[in-house]
Amino acid sequence: MVECEFHASIELRKNMRPASRIRRLVIFILCAITSTALNAFAMDCRKLAELKLPNAVITMAALVPAGTFVLPPGVPIGPSVDFKTLPAFCRVAVTTRPTADSEIKFEVWMPESNWNGKFEGTGNGGWLGEIIYPALAEGLRRGYAVANTDTGHEGGVMDGSWALGHPEKVVDFGWRAVHLMTVEGKVIASTFYDKHLKYAYWNGCSSGGIQGLKEGQQFPEDYHGIVAGAPANYWTHLTAASVWMGIQTLKDQASYIPREKYLLIHKAAIAACDSVDGIKDGLIDDPRKCHFDPKTLQCNGPDTPNCLTAAQVDTARKVYGPATTAHGVKFFPGLEPGSELVWGFLLGGPEPTRIGSDYYTYILHKDPHWNPRTMDFDQDVPAADKLDHGTINAIDPDLRRFKGRGGKLIMYHGWTDALIPSQNSVNYYESVVKTMGGATTTDFFRLFMVPGMDHCFGGEGPNRFDALQALEHWVEDGQAPDVIVASHSTAGKEDRTRPLCVYPKVAKYQGRGSIDEAANFACSDPN
Repeated sequence: MVECEFHASIELRKNMRPASRIRRLVIFILCAITSTALNAFAMDCRKLAELKLPNAVITMAALVPAGTFVLPPGVPIGPSVDFKTLPAFCRVAVTTRPTADSEIKFEVWMPESNWNGKFEGTGNGGWLGEIIYPALAEGLRRGYAVANTDTGHEGGVMDGSWALGHPEKVVDFGWRAVHLMTVEGKVIASTFYDKHLKYAYWNGCSSGGIQGLKEGQQFPEDYHGIVAGAPANYWTHLTAASVWMGIQTLKDQASYIPREKYLLIHKAAIAACDSVDGIKDGLIDDPRKCHFDPKTLQCNGPDTPNCLTAAQVDTARKVYGPATTAHGVKFFPGLEPGSELVWGFLLGGPEPTRIGSDYYTYILHKDPHWNPRTMDFDQDVPAADKLDHGTINAIDPDLRRFKGRGGKLIMYHGWTDALIPSQNSVNYYESVVKTMGGATTTDFFRLFMVPGMDHCFGGEGPNRFDALQALEHWVEDGQAPDVIVASHSTAGKEDRTRPLCVYPKVAKYQGRGSIDEAANFACSDPN
């Protein structure tokens, strides 16, 4: 702004025609007004440091000029984000300590101009204990006052060791950090803009999905609308199933499926089930209708890269099937046909993934030397349920309070998710239907299953879509989403679109036109 004023003032001193001088004078005045407004904005932002919040301290309240935000040292970039394109915003950092063992950090970013009058809470992933700056950047670009929290600890996606000896931090992770971020973040935003918030939305996937469901179940007044993608909402059973799957494929060398064979299995599953939906498009529309048996790949002789041994066939069958206790009790669904390309996260070894075992190591057994391979699923899973008692799990199907406040919920899940089995979302949705009735449920809660999408994003099918926009139209305009159009891109070029339908409906090709264009499909009841 100073540079703008300087150049305008130089032009005013030049010998030029009156019309040109008037034009330069207008530029000078506009620059001065803009500079004054920006200085006032910076001053108002800094004043937020004086705001009093319960058990909390505002550690930063500063103007970030457009294009100047830099990630704090040591923070991974994560998804590709161009922070240089961000508009000017007020950045507020808060540390809140609701208990003696709590230290919850969160940030609120508020646009300097073009605020949409709304608040957006954004979610995390896995055990992650850090603020996700790409989520803040995306919300800011959309005009939101947007917030994100470290969930009350420091640590990576796979690391739950921080929970050992810190039960209050487990509560912070389970629900308290998000709730306090929401309550206090909305106070910060309304104070800064000196206006009441028009709407508040939650937007998260994976752990962000469970956080959204927890908000709707436990704090229905926090958000008008919730997007919960691929929710890890049955945390105690999901983490147990992750250990169970790891044990199946890693119990001995013969049972291990090398990563090099994932593509072999995937191609066979697609070949067996691609045409079940009536078209051959490289996707399995509803894997539950796929009856692929990996035994078709069993070697006739020695083990080779182009076949599976009998032990590997047995492992693959178990991965597709439900996780069960030694007494045959099913406690979590298995992975679906089509998910094979991303099996490595849970099955790649050399030990069962920590994202699952850390719950049982540090929270249930409280023993850092506990060996996940010794897990007693008959005993440990019920014990974890009893210990958790809803601290992290978000499986309550009674959403009457959320619905009663006018809340709307969109949940989505990719059918090829190999981290959180997609049937888990179907199970939760159907539990709500059973509790509240089908018509009542669809009035406020809609599930979208996404063929060919992996965990939260990516995959061979159309996997990019705007669930938040659909939620906004539902909450603000009363337009319930029957269809959300998704797209797929290769090397940055869009090459396929497809409608996502409200579960249990599915997209069916109408028999004319390209199978890569959403307009040639219609949502219909499944056969």
